[in-house]
Parts: sequence; structure tokens; C-alpha cells
Amino acid sequence: MISAAASSGVAAVPAEARSRALWRQVAVPSEHGGWSLTAEPVVLGLVVAWSWPGLALGLAAMLAFVARTPLKVVLVDRWRHRWLDRSRLAARIAAVELAMIGGLAAFAATGAVDRRFWIPLAVAAPLVGVELWFDMRSRSRRLIPELAGTIGIGSVVAAIVLTGGGSALLAIGLWVVVSARAAAAIPYARTQVFRAHGREVTRWHSDAAQVAAAAAVALAWGLGAIPLAPVVAVTVIAAFNVMAVRGPVKPAVVIGLQQMAFGIGVVVVTAVAVLA
Repeated sequence: MISAAASSGVAAVPAEARSRALWRQVAVPSEHGGWSLTAEPVVLGLVVAWSWPGLALGLAAMLAFVARTPLKVVLVDRWRHRWLDRSRLAARIAAVELAMIGGLAAFAATGAVDRRFWIPLAVAAPLVGVELWFDMRSRSRRLIPELAGTIGIGSVVAAIVLTGGGSALLAIGLWVVVSARAAAAIPYARTQVFRAHGREVTRWHSDAAQVAAAAAVALAWGLGAIPLAPVVAVTVIAAFNVMAVRGPVKPAVVIGLQQMAFGIGVVVVTAVAVLA
């Protein structure tokens, strides 16, 4: 016979496994590319205009990316008129993370060189709202929310630069750079992943994004907001993307690593050009 203790131990293992799985489900972001798309504006802003308040904003941005996962769970479950164990856990996690974001933002406000740092964040708020609206309806994988959320989180580079005493023109220009890079990458990656899965694709979505990205950074350069180097970097990547969607299909992991490398390259080239 199996002892009561042994029986209890066997029963406890599945329970612990279920608990860990639930935590992963409601607390860990599943969008792996989102880590890079969130980190790029944070790193660029801190390299160009380092400050402790800016670091606080950067940490708040990364935490906001993490907090989106439990917040999405809560929104989806409320939209579907249900309240489950996962809903309660997600609500607690989201509350803690949102409180931490508020604390970091308050710290940034007390030491910001330029108190207007909140303006780009306020401008980006409707874009984040669009993303959450789609999240609530379980449609976060659509192109519109992905673009809206990425461009919205890109505003943190402008906020960090202003917090550290950088010019408003440079802050806007760097927001354009990270947004253009991301806005070109997302439709390209979607097109390539669809091709890898054998789905029918319309390449013009990706092509239009590449043209728009190159045009946006060229305009920012023409207005004197950014140096020429990031324009060249974004344009070269855009040209590569246009050719790549017509070339051999690559595995999804290769596409993701490739775009992450491009993002790092744009950050490095832009930071060096600005600081030179």
C-alpha cells in the first residue's frame, strides 16, 4: 500500500506544476520580440542622455511591457464576463506592477531636467490604448495593435532624452528613428512568418512599411532632428527587407534574431552619430 504521506506528495506535484503554469500564463510575456522592441528606445535614450530619472523611466517602460500580460488577462476575462483563478492572480500581479511603474514615474518627475518629458508619453497614450482595446478582444496579434503599441512604447526614448536635458527636436527625432525601425520590422516579420507557414501573403504591406520608414527618417533628418547615419541604417535595412520577402523563406527564429540584430545596429549607429 502507498502511505498517506507518499500519496500526499504525489498529489502535491501536479498542484505545484499547475501553479507554476498559471504564473507563467498570467505574468510572463509571450511576445519574445517585444523585449527587443521595448529595450531599443530605452537603451538609445539612456546612451544619448543618461540620467537617473531617465533610468527610472526606462525601468518603468520595461515593467510596462511585462505588466501588459496580466493586464491583458484581466481585460479579456472581464470582457467575457468571467472571473477565474487566473483573473484574480493576474489582477494582483498587475496592481503591484502598475504601482511600481507609478513610483518610478514619480521618481523621474522629481529629478527631470526638462519637466516636459511627460508630453511624448501623453501623445503616445492613445496608441497604447488602441493596443489594449485589441488585447481585450483577444486580437493583439493583428497588425494595427502591434504597430500602435510599438510606436507608443517608442515614446519612452523621447521622454528619457528630455528627462536628461536633451533637446526637444532630438527627442522627437529619436522617437521617429525607433518607430520607423520597428514599423518596418513588424510587417516584414509577419509576412515572412506567414510565408514560412505556407499562408498566402500580400507583400505590399511589408513593402509599404519599408518605404514609410525610410521616408520618415529622411524627413526627420531634413528637419535637422537627427544625423544622417540612422537614415542610412534604416534605409539599408528597408531595402534588405524588400528583397528578403522575395527570397527564400527563413525559419521564424532566424527572422526574429535577424530583426533583433538590425534593431541593435540601428541603436548603435544612431547613438554614435548623435554623440560624435
